[in-house]
Amino acid sequence: MNFIDATKSYETWLGREVRLLPEDLKRKHELMAESPFPFLRATYYRWVQLWEESAAGLAKTPLVLAVGDLHIENFGTWRDADGRLVWGVNDFDETAELPLALDLARLAVSVFLADQNHPLGATRTQIATAILEGYREGVESGGCPFVLEERHPALCQIAIDRLKGAQSFWTKISQLHTYTGRQPKTALQLLMRMLPHGVESLRVVHRVAGLGSLGRQRLTAVCQFEGGFIAREVKQLAPPASQWATGSRPVPIRYGEILKRAIRCGDPFLRQQSNWVGRRISPTNSRIEIIDLPREKDVERLLHVMGFETANIHLGSASRKKLKKAADAIKISELVKVSRALENAVMRDWKEWKAR
Repeated sequence: MNFIDATKSYETWLGREVRLLPEDLKRKHELMAESPFPFLRATYYRWVQLWEESAAGLAKTPLVLAVGDLHIENFGTWRDADGRLVWGVNDFDETAELPLALDLARLAVSVFLADQNHPLGATRTQIATAILEGYREGVESGGCPFVLEERHPALCQIAIDRLKGAQSFWTKISQLHTYTGRQPKTALQLLMRMLPHGVESLRVVHRVAGLGSLGRQRLTAVCQFEGGFIAREVKQLAPPASQWATGSRPVPIRYGEILKRAIRCGDPFLRQQSNWVGRRISPTNSRIEIIDLPREKDVERLLHVMGFETANIHLGSASRKKLKKAADAIKISELVKVSRALENAVMRDWKEWKAR
């Protein structure tokens, strides 16, 4: 199946599972053509379709409750229940039981592709080594959440730098048009429950965001509370794309499950209800974009902690002993080889899409 046919098949399947928004889906298609990295982010369904034929021995690594759609921009910051700034994986739309190496390979490929537009100054071997060594350290230690103010000054500085754009963030949010379309009852109930008592000037708007989930329903509540803006958002979830790719039987959406099982300081506003997920939106509750990331000497350190954080996720569904044995068996050269093969497959698909 070529990429064009795969996309038609997937979107037909997805349209039976959730309500798709044609204008947002059109925008997703436009962004997919811009460059390989956004294309990768938008096409996880194709990744899992091609995984086994490209992954060789890595496809046989143990199954874990994995992120699935892991990439270098699938990390961000949030505030925990004590108001501490925390960093980690911040999107689990495609969570499913998958070989643990899938997350590692996809993260590596995302760095290779992102490097084309935002050079990070690391070789393929350095990238794979940093990710895998970070993962091994996370497994060996039993995992540890990333509370930024105490032990992670470099990550903390990225978050602090983002706060400089807080005014423009809220200006952009406040200028979004009021949403006048259909507002599903479950989504609206979840959205309203996340708001504090006493909000003013409440509006529900439609925010175009993300790439993999672009095209699904997304509602954002923007209002004033005690002198300033606050925002909450709900997004519709779908079954993981791995279900479509493998033709497996229907499985439940496991977004909430992976949040509970992973080693992390939880975001008290991030919650799943039925096939919706709600979260707080703010300058410190958002993903970190590639443009925010350090280059050259600091990139390997960053990829190391991304590997460590991936172990934090996997330790929620597998023992340290099992993960250690599997991680120790992965050779750097194998991870590089498989990642290169998958990168080449992504590039072929992107060129096909761009030329359509």
